[in-house]
Amino acid sequence: VDGARTPFLKARGEAGPFAAADLAVAAGRALLARMPFAPSALDEVIVGCVIPAPDEANIARIIALRLGCGKAVPAFTVQRNCASGLQALASARERISAGRAQLILAGGTEAMSRAPIQWNSAMTAWLARLMRARGPWARLRAAAAFRPAQLKPVFSLLLGLTDPLVKLNMGQTAEVIAERFAIAREQQDAYAMESHRRLAAACDAGHMTDEIEPLFDARGRVH
Repeated sequence: VDGARTPFLKARGEAGPFAAADLAVAAGRALLARMPFAPSALDEVIVGCVIPAPDEANIARIIALRLGCGKAVPAFTVQRNCASGLQALASARERISAGRAQLILAGGTEAMSRAPIQWNSAMTAWLARLMRARGPWARLRAAAAFRPAQLKPVFSLLLGLTDPLVKLNMGQTAEVIAERFAIAREQQDAYAMESHRRLAAACDAGHMTDEIEPLFDARGRVH
């Protein structure tokens, strides 16, 4: 049993330099380099991911191939919102306990800044009518039905972090919980501060050296 992760980066208002698969490969490559076996010796790869990019469907399979596991090593992706990575670990343990595997690479990865921006339903319907139109006049009539409001984007990240049943996002849910259990802002800040203090102390003591793997972008800059 061993593990590695990439550093936490600051939030930014644009897509980051790394795709979700890039992050997993950066951590997985360093982790596997410490192992006494080849990546192809793995029985399976299981990865949790909440919002994989459209070009990274079944991201676990992409990660496995990029890590050199080979085509014979199966891989699958799990999604359980914030618990996706932990679900991957739980699934790996269950499969080992059941005798289905002996050696599994499991974890979670996310690059939510790359969550796709979609067209709204009105724009989707207009594009469908335009593509169905036959002949120049039909296409002209369909094109004339365009309205500027159809360009309003839909952010899949906001949709994904909002419960469709209660219509609350994660931040709003946190506010509900804080009020229900009388958790003051000062208590939350103190808890967060203590968490950062412990992390800083662990880093200063050298406990995180083998856990955190640095990232290098396409220009060779370290993150």
